[in-house]
Amino acid sequence: MTFIEHVTIEAADVEAAARFHDALGLGERVRLRASEEPTSGFRGFTLSLTASQPGNVRALFDAGIAAGGTVIKPVAKSLWGVGGTLRAPDGTIWKIATSGRKDSAPAAKEFDSVVLLLGVDDVAATKRYYVDCGLTVDKSFGSKYVQFAGGQGAVTLGLYKRKALAKDAGVPAEGSGSHRITVGSAAGPFTDPDGFLWEDTARTPAP
Repeated sequence: MTFIEHVTIEAADVEAAARFHDALGLGERVRLRASEEPTSGFRGFTLSLTASQPGNVRALFDAGIAAGGTVIKPVAKSLWGVGGTLRAPDGTIWKIATSGRKDSAPAAKEFDSVVLLLGVDDVAATKRYYVDCGLTVDKSFGSKYVQFAGGQGAVTLGLYKRKALAKDAGVPAEGSGSHRITVGSAAGPFTDPDGFLWEDTARTPAP
């Protein structure tokens, strides 16, 4: 099965980005690379941490703020669960959320999965592109949302319409320049229809 092994965030200030990443305990699934590529506004993607309970969401959210993150949406209850959105020092938008309503254990700074959501122009067309690249569809809701299957410890990939993803994140949809993210997978290397760069993990040494 083809899946995302890691993503690499490109940051102008790698040290500041690293403090944020370390505070959340992201490990090797989310890496960093120095870059001065110009970018403006919404970069067309979000990263999410899904946790098992509200207490864990708040613990992760608070750790992100303490490490230099800024609040876009504070942690709050909604119809689907509990969550909030942060902007990391490097500009990446992080959503931290759970579908759980109540805590069943002491709060811990722990998460269950990392999810990369790409905002795309045509969900159906990009879905077909990724299937042709070897990815397997796990969930599909027409032209609104697609989620691909992943391996143990992998980064889950999902597709949204760009405007819908920006709205969910709480930011304007307008943006230009570099996405400042590279996806690491055995499916690479290629550049997808929306300009997201994938690299071959067999040729990408660990930092």
